[in-house]
Amino acid sequence: MNNLDFMKLALEQAEKAARLGEIPVGAVIVNPVGEVIASAHNLVETQRDATAHAECLALKEAIGKVNQKFLDGCDLWATLEPCAMCSGAISQTRIRRLYYAAEDKKSGAVEYGSRVFSHATCHHKPEIYGGIMASESALLLKNFFAKRR
Repeated sequence: MNNLDFMKLALEQAEKAARLGEIPVGAVIVNPVGEVIASAHNLVETQRDATAHAECLALKEAIGKVNQKFLDGCDLWATLEPCAMCSGAISQTRIRRLYYAAEDKKSGAVEYGSRVFSHATCHHKPEIYGGIMASESALLLKNFFAKRR
């Protein structure tokens, strides 16, 4: 698989979320040898849990699979710029690289908002690559919210 394939998998997860009436965000975690070890989508409404963001759910799944508290060498692919909660979890689990699609000027915390990884108190800062398949992710979000209005 190549890098775009991982984002396509994350977008498939986001589409699953949309079909459930969840905000369409998906996440995929890839181990150091390039294997997908976790994938998830938002389940906030379904689980009635404000912490059930795609990234956090994928991190929990990956931690369970590697049976360690850290995900050293693993990469996370997300369809939307992570919020402060998810960015904190990404830092705490020591994700190597964060790839995300669409920026989130309202709730993002990587390039916008609290910019979690730019603080001196952030103990682990992943490499960050934004804008990968951003138009596809943004369109999915736009269509989702247009239907809800």
